[in-house]
Amino acid sequence: MSESVISSSAPTISGSFGWNLEHSYARLPAMLFEHLDPTPVKEPRMVVFNYALATELGLNGAALAQQPGVFAGNELPTGAKPLAQAYAGHQYGNFTGLGDGRAILLGEQVTPTGQRLDVQLKGSGPTPFSRRGDGRAALGPMLREFIISEAMHALGIPTTRSLAVVTTGEKIWRQEMQPGAVLTRIAASHIRVGTFEWAAAHGDREALQALVEYTLQRHYPERVGAETPGLALLEAAIERQAALIAQWQCVGFIHGVMNTDNMALSGETIDYGPCAFMDAFDPATVFSSIDRHGRYAYGNQPQIAQWNLARLAEALLPLLHADEKQAISAANAAIESFKPQFENRWLSGVRAKLGLFTEEDGDRALVESLLTWMKEQKADFTNTFRALNRTKTPAQNDAAFTAWHAQWQDRLSRQPQSQEEVQQRMQAHNPAVIPRNHKVEEALEAAVKKQDLSVMQRLLTALGKPYDFSDSQSEYTTPSSGHAPGAYQTFCGT
Repeated sequence: MSESVISSSAPTISGSFGWNLEHSYARLPAMLFEHLDPTPVKEPRMVVFNYALATELGLNGAALAQQPGVFAGNELPTGAKPLAQAYAGHQYGNFTGLGDGRAILLGEQVTPTGQRLDVQLKGSGPTPFSRRGDGRAALGPMLREFIISEAMHALGIPTTRSLAVVTTGEKIWRQEMQPGAVLTRIAASHIRVGTFEWAAAHGDREALQALVEYTLQRHYPERVGAETPGLALLEAAIERQAALIAQWQCVGFIHGVMNTDNMALSGETIDYGPCAFMDAFDPATVFSSIDRHGRYAYGNQPQIAQWNLARLAEALLPLLHADEKQAISAANAAIESFKPQFENRWLSGVRAKLGLFTEEDGDRALVESLLTWMKEQKADFTNTFRALNRTKTPAQNDAAFTAWHAQWQDRLSRQPQSQEEVQQRMQAHNPAVIPRNHKVEEALEAAVKKQDLSVMQRLLTALGKPYDFSDSQSEYTTPSSGHAPGAYQTFCGT
């Protein structure tokens, strides 16, 4: 396929900014995107800029931080060819056509190390997929995505990143008038399960085949040339999602809106709307204000991921085998592999959290016994594991915990590693600091209502080194006393 010839009416910004944009996605079939420019805003102002990420991208952060118009869509970087991506999705189990209703892809930045990363403006104005929406975003949710995505990155969990947030000088209506903002999101790509659902729903086999080949080349080059590319992609996506969801579960992260359009084929966490981290351990924990029946509760995330992957398998069926029955059989076999892969990844993760290097048959029961106690005691998820690595352990006078602790110590004694090695392993897998909901809200309120960014900057500094166990982080390790369990709510921001 030849690259589309695209003209842009928006002014371009040149100079020594380091832009190295390419547009491989624009060479896919035209039904997968629409070309258009961002809608200019009234008065762009830089709120927060990620200098470290800019350096990784090969960009001149010092210069770009002085160019808020670029991150608002008022000007385009050199080489930008903006487009909105088309995709569908199952939202709370119901299929619908979607697409980038308030986001525009500027292009793919090729970094000094050869990585190809999407540069997307979120909140950049209406598109053909806006579905009567205004295409804009509010400052609070955009800062929230900046905070949580950077925290996830520091935790070592695959995630999209946040390069900048600018205000627009305009107000938007979200239950009340709020300051508008645009987030610049960096991603391995924005290809979703819903992207394949879009092509399949339109019965476009050529587009579906092209999308499979493109995704393999971009994210799974080791599988290019497979006998059945569609099956190779499905199996690769299952493997990465099993690993990702296991990492979520090991830090108490709750995505909040695990629709198929929010499952990225790259294996990155994407879309930080109604997400949050769990305080008191309870598998039924839900934070999203619209998840009234707990579909996306913490304990449901593994099976929802498998359900989403089954929707990917359905979209890929025409490419799996000419015979429908054999195609379904191959898809089912792949989907059934998710559960054991997830469980192996999760058990490996919690073994590390408990300082275990070796494997024994009773390890799952040991972990589940601790989790049962944590639920009964409404124990803080992060702090319980954190305290196990300290001199003072939680609930030393609790009989049930004392019995569990003795079993754990006996289990540790049956492996050859020293106590120091155990402690090092636990510290490397148990964060001292997570984005506590009340600290995130505190930072957002200061930034949005008082134009005070210092609270957010201090939070970001603490979140940037989650495994340090530093005394200076103590302010960020205490659970909220102001929210009863289940009372805290998050919102999608649209």
